[in-house]
Amino acid sequence: MSKNNFTKTRVKTSKERKIGSTLWLQRQLNDPLVKQAKIDGWRSRAAYKIIGIDEKFKILQPGKKLLDLGAAPGGWTQVALKKGCKVTAVDLLEIAPIGNAKIIKGDFTEMEFSETYDIILSDMAPNTTGDRQVDHLKLMALVEDVYYFVTENLNKGGHFVTKIFQGGEDKKLYDDMKKRFETAKYFKPAASRKDSKEIFLVCLNKKA
Repeated sequence: MSKNNFTKTRVKTSKERKIGSTLWLQRQLNDPLVKQAKIDGWRSRAAYKIIGIDEKFKILQPGKKLLDLGAAPGGWTQVALKKGCKVTAVDLLEIAPIGNAKIIKGDFTEMEFSETYDIILSDMAPNTTGDRQVDHLKLMALVEDVYYFVTENLNKGGHFVTKIFQGGEDKKLYDDMKKRFETAKYFKPAASRKDSKEIFLVCLNKKA
C-alpha cells in the first residue's frame, strides 16, 4: 500500500488506558506487518522476524527438534512447523493449539525436560520500563537464564537464537557464545521496528 493511500489511525487516551498503552496500540494499528500477518495467517508480526533470521542463517530444518521459549501467541512456532520442525512451545501464557506442536504452559526454569533439542529459540522479554539501561539489564538477566538452559539442553551441532537489548552487559555473554558455538552473530531482521532496541544473537553449531 502506498503512503498516499494509507490513512493513519489515531487512538484516543482514556482514563483507563495509560499513555504508553495508547501509543503501543496506535503503533499496532498502523503497522503494515500487523495487517500483513493477519492476511498471511500468522498469529503475530513476530513471525516475520524468525522468517528473516531463517532466510539469512538457514536454522529451521525438517525433522529437527525445536524448543520455542516465550512462544505466545505462537508466530514463531507456526513458522517452525511450516518448515517441518518438531516443535515444543513454552510460555507463561496460554497458547491456543497449533498443528501438532506440543504446548506447555509454565516457567521453563522450573520445568524438567525429558529430552534435548536441536534448535532453541527465545523471543522472550520482560515488561519494559522505558529506561533503556534498566530494560537492558532485566532482559540480560533473563537471557542468562535461557543461555544456561541452552548449554545443558541443546544438542551438539545445534542452533540457538535469542532476543537481546544491546547495552554493554551482552558482551561477556557474546564472548562465551563465540567459544561454545562455531558461529555467533548479532542480527536485526528487517521485521524488527526501526525504533526498537531489540536485536538477536544467532548462534550456530554448538561445539559440545
